[in-house]
Amino acid sequence: MSTDLAQRAREIVDRLDKAYPEAHLELNFSNAFELLIATILAAQCTDERVNQVTKTLFKKYPTPEAFLAVPIEELEEDIRPTGFYRNKAKGIRATCERLIKEYNGRVPDTVEELIKFPFVGRKTANIVLANAMGIPAIGVDTHVLRVSNRLGLANTKDPDKVEAALCELLPRERWHRATLVLQWHGRYTCQAKKPKCGSCVVFDLCPWPDKETYAVTN
Repeated sequence: MSTDLAQRAREIVDRLDKAYPEAHLELNFSNAFELLIATILAAQCTDERVNQVTKTLFKKYPTPEAFLAVPIEELEEDIRPTGFYRNKAKGIRATCERLIKEYNGRVPDTVEELIKFPFVGRKTANIVLANAMGIPAIGVDTHVLRVSNRLGLANTKDPDKVEAALCELLPRERWHRATLVLQWHGRYTCQAKKPKCGSCVVFDLCPWPDKETYAVTN
């Protein structure tokens, strides 16, 4: 690992932390189980829409047992606004069955166990661990993937390799916060199609060759 790159990574996170002090996970939840279900519903759906659905969903289904106590058709209707509701309903029920049979209803606290669940990859597992359990982890979504590559912190389109690169560059205690500020930077400044390079707080630290073009357009 390059010492210079690690120092630049920390400086980037420091600046983004100051730029986005309010950065947080935008899915609403009150425990690890709710966040696990919310992440399943979030596939191909906006966080805002998921939050609209879970506002009543988690009152109706507070436990894994509750999700299994109704016909699947009823659950499908309850989550229909999130899209792909039939597959998601199957995934939720399979998740709840596994939680009950293998974990006594408790969400496991390791990536290795979580990725065995339907709809759960390393990104989702890390999001649950970091946000619901306080376990340091980096969840690489599309924003973190894009921003990390543009900033030269990674050079791969493989999310798992980006996660590994960021974990090596940053101290463990900063993994969660780094994930949040990179997500927000990607969502609100370093956007995919029209990045706002002219107002970017890490412009001078960014090696992305296209940044000068976008800097004069905004």
